[in-house]
Amino acid sequence: MTVNEVMEQYVNPIFTNKVSLIIIGALIAFLFVIFSKKVISTFFGRTNFIDEKKERTIESMLNSIIKYIATFGFIIYLLGILGIEVGKILAGAGVLGIILGFGAQSLIKDLLAGIFLLYEKQLHQGDWIKVNNTYEGVVEDIGLRFLKIREWSGVLVTLSNGQITAIENYNMDKMRVIENITVSFYEDPKKVFYLLEKVCVRLNDELGHYLLTDLDGKPLEPFALFGVSSLNNQFRGYQYTVTGFCVDHFYFTAAKETRRIIAETLFEEKIQMAEQHIDMRQSESK
Repeated sequence: MTVNEVMEQYVNPIFTNKVSLIIIGALIAFLFVIFSKKVISTFFGRTNFIDEKKERTIESMLNSIIKYIATFGFIIYLLGILGIEVGKILAGAGVLGIILGFGAQSLIKDLLAGIFLLYEKQLHQGDWIKVNNTYEGVVEDIGLRFLKIREWSGVLVTLSNGQITAIENYNMDKMRVIENITVSFYEDPKKVFYLLEKVCVRLNDELGHYLLTDLDGKPLEPFALFGVSSLNNQFRGYQYTVTGFCVDHFYFTAAKETRRIIAETLFEEKIQMAEQHIDMRQSESK
């Protein structure tokens, strides 16, 4: 059997059968996505010209773009296989205007919002953020249309980029630990000041490796007693504030350990904390 006969008998029917062409097109689109992801991953794995978190963010966005390109390309290819001339339909019947007017408004809004998220560097993959003052967790994936956040409980929250109105990012190079301590009005402020200053010395000794430092390795803002931040905090007592400038990755650990050390010291020194009291008085009957 000659090569031409083999082509006519086995190969040509495959490329003339619509089902076979659709399967081949789907396979090509799938392989395109896999290959592109592999190339992007290899590229960023061998480069270190930008921060690793930024690399992961850009990689995630590029992977999202590739998926959309492959999907839309396959749809156009499929319509062509079925004999539908997409260009003439869109141009002739005004379908393009209808699609843009109705179906694509939210899509375009999400795409633009996703581009601005990346361009304005509002967040990166791996950041701990709070979105719309409602959802809080680690950024797991940044796509052109959707943002995925893994909450502390493990729940994966998916938000369309167009829904995002406010972002609180806890990982933007630096974070300030701010701990407020409210004690009873009956505690001597001089004594509390002295104890909290001792606490700050201990904090700097035990948690100094969490602090943000300058080029010489000196803390930019060590743990210190800010002072009295309220003379009558919610009608309960005097409020004192302790602060410290730490590296963003260690913020939650530094804040947790700061609270532990403060609580231990106040308990050991028998400092009376503020308690809420309800004073109910009855008027004397006449």
